[in-house]
Amino acid sequence: MKKSLALVMIVKNEERSLARCLKAALPLADKIYITDTGSTDKTKEIATSFGAVVTDFAWCQDFAAARNFALSQSDCDWNLVLDADEYLVRGSRKDLDVFLGRTDLIGAIQRQDFYMEDAPGGEAQMAYAYSYTSRLLPKGIGYTGKIHEQVDSSLPVYPLPLLFEHDGYLQPGKAERNLAILLTELEASPEDSYVLFQTAETLRGLKRFREACSYYAGFYRYVPPKGAGYRAGGIINYLYSLIEIQDWNTALSMAKAEEQNLAAYADFHFACGILFMKAILADTRAYISYLPRIEQSYLKCLKIGEIPENQGIHGSGSFRAAYNLGTWYEVAGDQKKASEYYGQAAKDGYQPAKARLQALKQK
Repeated sequence: MKKSLALVMIVKNEERSLARCLKAALPLADKIYITDTGSTDKTKEIATSFGAVVTDFAWCQDFAAARNFALSQSDCDWNLVLDADEYLVRGSRKDLDVFLGRTDLIGAIQRQDFYMEDAPGGEAQMAYAYSYTSRLLPKGIGYTGKIHEQVDSSLPVYPLPLLFEHDGYLQPGKAERNLAILLTELEASPEDSYVLFQTAETLRGLKRFREACSYYAGFYRYVPPKGAGYRAGGIINYLYSLIEIQDWNTALSMAKAEEQNLAAYADFHFACGILFMKAILADTRAYISYLPRIEQSYLKCLKIGEIPENQGIHGSGSFRAAYNLGTWYEVAGDQKKASEYYGQAAKDGYQPAKARLQALKQK
């Protein structure tokens, strides 16, 4: 018998994005259940226009409670949990058939997370990273955790052939709210590595790097060596935060300790390349022995290539690493190699590489 699938969401003031989300995801679902936590715009009217069953939930600073209430409205065999700022760009209901015939797994969607970054030269530009998040749940499975809630199940997680664009990181105003909830969670569970990780990530997003490092240190102390999908990303972002506060010795020590564990991650080697370069610039005499490892790090990135399953920043295994190699060779006076790697990055459309190629031609 064909299994039924519901789209289940919690929303608040999402008129900017909800229609786009529902229009794209509608072919996946048999029913739509939307729980509103206090909208004052046209969110509920938009949901109703797509045939959704709309309910209300009094917000209590607890995302898991809201998610679980929304899930309790569904009578379908499976529930696909989405946020309003996630838009299906690849995948179909047919692609899910092999999963819907089972009851012994959780399905993870792939997201392309957009954000703004400062490019070489100082101009802001759009960038994106890949992530996976568990969202396809058998009936009866819910969530735990007041913020950055996690699926409350020990079932194995499998990647789904569904890709969503996510533009939520481009929208301001949520970080401070999230931080307050996370700190409350830590009062109750001070050794919870996942909450420590999310607290550090939130502070890093607010550019409060020194505070972030104290929570990353706690995360690093308590996170299990295996089985935690957030471990690699947390360590890589810890490295970047240590670079920001110029704690070279801690960063270099951690890079050495994780060299084998994270050998398959281009993002790790990319962060190490930046670490070695900035440490040398800060104190050449102390860290000059790391000079050859700058080139080695970016070459490792290119050897690994782009592996979205590793949830990394797009370009760390391709044009970003190639560009940084180009700058390395240009500074070293090897214009031929600099042009080669700038050209490689430019083929991927990386504008800073195109600019450097043009500058080299004019020399």
